[in-house]
Amino acid sequence: MDLLSQFTATGESMLGPWWPIAWNLIKIVAIVLPLMGCVAYLTLWERKMIGWMHVRLGPNRVGPAGLLQPIADALKLLLKEIIVPFGPDKALANINAGLLFLMAITSLEVYGVIVAGWASNSKYAFLGAMRASAQMVSYEIAMGFVLVIVLMVSGSLNLSEIVGGQLKGMGANLGLNFLSWNWLPLLPMFGVYIISGIAETSRHPFDVVEGESEIVAGHMVEYSGMSFAMFFLAEYANMILISMLATLMFLGGWGAPLAILDFIPGWIWLGIKTFLVVSIFIWVRASFPRYRYDQIMRLGWKIFIPLTVVYLVIVAVWMQTSWNIWK
Repeated sequence: MDLLSQFTATGESMLGPWWPIAWNLIKIVAIVLPLMGCVAYLTLWERKMIGWMHVRLGPNRVGPAGLLQPIADALKLLLKEIIVPFGPDKALANINAGLLFLMAITSLEVYGVIVAGWASNSKYAFLGAMRASAQMVSYEIAMGFVLVIVLMVSGSLNLSEIVGGQLKGMGANLGLNFLSWNWLPLLPMFGVYIISGIAETSRHPFDVVEGESEIVAGHMVEYSGMSFAMFFLAEYANMILISMLATLMFLGGWGAPLAILDFIPGWIWLGIKTFLVVSIFIWVRASFPRYRYDQIMRLGWKIFIPLTVVYLVIVAVWMQTSWNIWK
């Protein structure tokens, strides 16, 4: 009997009918804790990378090379006073920032932002929530059309099959697997997806929903401590989600870029590609100035949405011809 079977049998004998609940909780913790660790150290990588790009040191005091800075930040937020606005009888909004499935998390995020601004009982926060939700919805539409195009060329809604389809083709036959990935034939849509992902997560240069000089930090202005940290937890987790989706849809998922590197486990390639896409978010933040809100909305509604619709029609027509490379 292997160790897992022994552990399961021991748990069943000790807890009886409560064991299935306990086992599910153990599996949830095993998934959530590593994700929380990734989110914490993604903030450190962001500060380090921006520091290098701006010729600054970045965090370097807490622990060797500043590696304990995320832990110090978490302890500070846990111990920080939580301010309940407008009297002790008011309750803060229960922000839905859990792990949801794929695009569902980015769609439900709009409701969390709206409820956060409304529950603050502040006109500034509510106006910030309206701006944030309008921006999210605008770019979710463009991202949705991009994903429809990927689903059309893949012919499946299954993520494993979408990745599997990218591991075949002329490039894979030559050992150059990266030439068979969707990023090459769908390069304009890959660019639209990345830019829309940055805007949908309200990251710089599309972070006018949190522009301190404009709207006093937007929908988060009345929150502090861990209530405030939950918004950043959702933001960085959403960055990881969008980056992993980009990897699965356009960059061959867990496939190696070259056939000679197939001996490396797939989960390592998935992690490396996701890390590189997340680093693009940070690189853009360090390189570009903030846009005006009207420029952001014009880009989403007048450029990206028409472009994705036209590209969708082109791909649909192309797939019906004899030149279809995805057949």
